[in-house]
Amino acid sequence: MSENVTSLGLRELKSRLESGALTSVAVVEAYRAAYEADAKSAKPLNGYIEFFDDAVDRAREADAARAAGDRRPLLGLPFASKDNISIKGKACTCGSRVLSGYVAPYSATVSARLMAAGAIPLGRTNMDEFAMGSSTEYSCYGPSRNPVNRDLTPGGSSGGSAAVVAGAQAPVALGTETGGSVRLPASYCGIYGLKPTYGALSRSGVVAFGSSLDQVGVLARSVDDVGLALSAMAGRDPLDDTSADL
Repeated sequence: MSENVTSLGLRELKSRLESGALTSVAVVEAYRAAYEADAKSAKPLNGYIEFFDDAVDRAREADAARAAGDRRPLLGLPFASKDNISIKGKACTCGSRVLSGYVAPYSATVSARLMAAGAIPLGRTNMDEFAMGSSTEYSCYGPSRNPVNRDLTPGGSSGGSAAVVAGAQAPVALGTETGGSVRLPASYCGIYGLKPTYGALSRSGVVAFGSSLDQVGVLARSVDDVGLALSAMAGRDPLDDTSADL
C-alpha cells in the first residue's frame, strides 16, 4: 500500500479520500513509512529535518471529521513545509543553529489557510541557511540530495521541499523564493514549482530573506496539484500589506 499511495498526486488522493477508498491515516502512514525507510538508506534524501509526531493524530481527526460530514476542500491531505514558514507549536529554524530551540508562536497565513481547509502538515523540510543559497548544501542539518541522482544537489534554497515531493515523501510542499529558490529545485528534481505573482500569497509568518522580493511558492508533481494547494492559500491578508486581492 505504501508505494501505491505515495505515487499518487494530490488530486487523486483527494478523490480517493472523498470516495472512501483511502483514509487519511493510511495516507499519512504511507508517507511516514517512505520517509523512515529512506532515512535508513546509505544516501538518504535528507529532505525532511523533522517529520511531525502528531501527523497521524491529525489524520485520525480528519477521518473522524469526514465521517461526521466535514467537506472542506483539502480535508486529510498532507503537505510539507520549508523550515522558514511558521507552524504554531513547531520549531522554525531556517536551517540554522542560530534559531535552535525556537518554536513558532503562531502559524504563517499560508500554513493556517491550508490547515483551515483541512490539510495536514507532515513536517519541516531542509533549506540553505536563512534561504541564502541555491543548492541546499548550506544547512546546519547537512545537505539534501536529489532523488533523481543522489550524488547531485536538489537545488535550493527550497531543495528539501523539492526532494520530498520528487522522492514521493509528500504530495505537495511549500517553499520560498527570492531569486530562484523554488524554480531551481523544481527543475533540478523534475517536478513543478510555481513562483506566484508577488502578493498572491501572504508572507506573514514567513522568515524573510529579502522582503521586497520574497514569495511563497508551491512544489508538486503536476500543475493541477499546484493549483489545488494555491487555491486554498491565495488572496488578501490583513497581516501583509503587500498581499493582493484576487
